[in-house]
Amino acid sequence: MDLKRVTNEDKLQLCRKYYLGGFALLPFLWLVNSVWFFREAFMKEPFEQQKQIRTYVIRSVIGTIIWIGIIITWVTIFQLYRADWGETADRMSFIIPKGIP
Repeated sequence: MDLKRVTNEDKLQLCRKYYLGGFALLPFLWLVNSVWFFREAFMKEPFEQQKQIRTYVIRSVIGTIIWIGIIITWVTIFQLYRADWGETADRMSFIIPKGIP
């Protein structure tokens, strides 16, 4: 979709849908929202809906950073303690390594 062809009201509605979609455990939508609407929120000449779009973009960036932190934390903990967790960790793994690291 070319944002140049969309009205400012439609941009606001689309930005809002992507922002709310991120709460449905789809944080990728927050990343897309942040990238796609960044220019509209911060680099375009002021328009009526820009303040609300800017709010959604900032919140999407914050949500994306939080989710990235959670994922990195989980991967790090899992990699460090997988062998200690025994069968529980084996059941969570898609590939079960043989032997003890």
